[in-house]
Amino acid sequence: MSALSLVPNADRVAADAAALRAPLAIRGLTVSYGQQPAVFSVDMTLRAGAMTAIVGPNGAGKSTLMKAALGIVTPLSGRITAFGAPVELQRHRIAYVPQRASVDWDFPARVIDVVLMGMYRDLGLLGRVRAHHRDFARDCLDRVGMTDFADRQIGQLSGGQQQRVFLARALAQNADLYMLDEPFAGVDAATEKAIIAVLKGLRDEGRTVLVVHHDLATVAEYFDDVLLIATRKVAEGPVTQVFTADNLQATYGGRLATQQIDRLPGAGA
Repeated sequence: MSALSLVPNADRVAADAAALRAPLAIRGLTVSYGQQPAVFSVDMTLRAGAMTAIVGPNGAGKSTLMKAALGIVTPLSGRITAFGAPVELQRHRIAYVPQRASVDWDFPARVIDVVLMGMYRDLGLLGRVRAHHRDFARDCLDRVGMTDFADRQIGQLSGGQQQRVFLARALAQNADLYMLDEPFAGVDAATEKAIIAVLKGLRDEGRTVLVVHHDLATVAEYFDDVLLIATRKVAEGPVTQVFTADNLQATYGGRLATQQIDRLPGAGA
């Protein structure tokens, strides 16, 4: 081995330095369900103060990657840090909105109570809710346009309204990193518009947003950065550089027609 080979690669050194400061950094993440890997050896560094989409075909490992980063799913291997520390030490800085289909909407709770659940760290074990807690919960509902539904049972709401309430619960956590799994799935156009406005507002406040996303047509409009994944990472970086026809074909295994790609905003050659 030559002396030169012992010198760390400059790009790798820079990447590792960025990871130490990143809201979320993943190295060598592998997750398997049985004998089949769902995510294989994925690296990712989330840029602070940006909105990032995780994009890929069905079964590509998008939701699994997010759940593994949060500790919901146990990986086979890999290292995950948030804000330079093990993610389990930084949970108070992270808010998570799961897929709506994974939530038991028959649970008897009012909308305002669901939002108050986002303040569990502040409320403590006894859960003593004071006036300022309720005021802040109503402010969060106001940001998502749901103030008038504060006393409604969560199970009585439409799918889009339920999604807005869960976003309000995330806002109540006052986090630095917001992670959302398919927040636009099955919602109406008005709800999608309201959600993206809130997320962009968080970005403009300096917060970081990570979204599992399925609609290729809105990637360029909604997001600053994108991670393309098909079990393995295909590409990662600014949408203007990474969201290309070649990368999309590599991600979707050539299943996208040229005409489809040509119609996608921002998907240049």
